[in-house]
Amino acid sequence: MRDSREHRTPTTSRSRRLRHLAAVSALAIGGLVGSATSSSAAPAVADPSVHLVRTHGQVMSVQTHGRHGVVPMRGAGAKATRAAHPAPAASNLIYNGGPVQHQVTVYLVFWGNQWDSDGNGVQQYETNLFSGLGTSQDTWSTVTSQYTDNSGAGPSFNGAVLGGTWVDDSGAAPAAAQQADIAAEANVGAQHFGASGPDVQIVVMSPSGTSPDGFPNSGFCAWHDYNGSVSYTNMPYVLDAGSGCGASSVSSQLDGFSIVEGHEYAESMTDPQPSSGWVASDGEENGDLCAWQNLAAVSLPTGSFAMQPTWSNAAGGCAISG
Repeated sequence: MRDSREHRTPTTSRSRRLRHLAAVSALAIGGLVGSATSSSAAPAVADPSVHLVRTHGQVMSVQTHGRHGVVPMRGAGAKATRAAHPAPAASNLIYNGGPVQHQVTVYLVFWGNQWDSDGNGVQQYETNLFSGLGTSQDTWSTVTSQYTDNSGAGPSFNGAVLGGTWVDDSGAAPAAAQQADIAAEANVGAQHFGASGPDVQIVVMSPSGTSPDGFPNSGFCAWHDYNGSVSYTNMPYVLDAGSGCGASSVSSQLDGFSIVEGHEYAESMTDPQPSSGWVASDGEENGDLCAWQNLAAVSLPTGSFAMQPTWSNAAGGCAISG
């Protein structure tokens, strides 16, 4: 932008003031939009939870409310000790008046052209997982059905929950995406699928070698949030964290992808707009209360998958089926 001190012409004081205000406004707007790129986000001035992110040729407004249902890396923090010290019945989930998901549909977004090569078969593994969840053989998801909202209905299952998969290979996923970037990519995925509504979950799968929201140095394996439009999960390439995020915990190196994503899937059903759904008094959700406990292979029509139990108020503890 040309320096305002150049090429001045005589004018009235009022005109100079108007020109100055216009220049300041242009700088502010240009700075806000210009600094919001596919790998960075600029917070709106009025509300720090609202961000503008430029991605896929558009400027998108998203909200960030925090990192909910965080799956801690094994050995990272007090939550990882629950296997040795099971949660007491007093940790039962409490309803906070918000929505739960009823007929959940999950969409998998594999972010970045790095996914054009998938030597470990992660895409197929996750596709098979969600093609089996929700079917009549799935008694793992039905633990969540007890958690109803004001309508009296909770999650119910009448077939595979997978709504679709998409490799967003329009460009490379950012090396170090911020939370708002992940929220924006969830919106891009929802637009791609034409998906909307309270029963939608978007899973943003980042490729190997990337660091979404500081992974793996931040000590978490995944989390979920609501971006103002859809419920979404930040799902890093957990194999990059090895056993810290569940690799080879039950039967294969891909175990972490089902353990960790299963955790977020269950929590997104019972608390899709955190923390207005079912949450314990200390803020933990149904997956948090059972993280890394009693891992087991769950049989679905599409294969066998390593999963953790989730909290059941009805059972007063962690349950692998219901």
